[in-house]
Amino acid sequence: MGKLTFKKHEKLSSEKAIQELFQKGSFFYLSPFKVLSVPQPVQSASSQVLISVPARNFKRAVDRNKIKRRIREAYRLNKSRFESGSKLLIAYIYVAKDILPSAEIHQKLPLTLEKLYAAKEKK
Repeated sequence: MGKLTFKKHEKLSSEKAIQELFQKGSFFYLSPFKVLSVPQPVQSASSQVLISVPARNFKRAVDRNKIKRRIREAYRLNKSRFESGSKLLIAYIYVAKDILPSAEIHQKLPLTLEKLYAAKEKK
């Protein structure tokens, strides 16, 4: 098992890559997430992830940040079980209207990773 870290190079921050993800990416819903993904055009060391919590649903930044922390932590703990050969650009958009407990987010996020990497293996 690799290091359970979430380094800067794993965060999706390139405006060009984000735009490509939202324009060309495929998506699915798995409550409480909308997950977008596209194969990474440039081979890098790892997949890159974008985490978004809409201000429309959560007016207070404290709440948005709490949810983002929980999603990052769940991703950090589960990413090593699924990463393989080719890498992806992934966006997690939190679509639930209320703040879910950490345990529920930790339960749902691995299911999204399973679905992403299973779909990638079929192609």
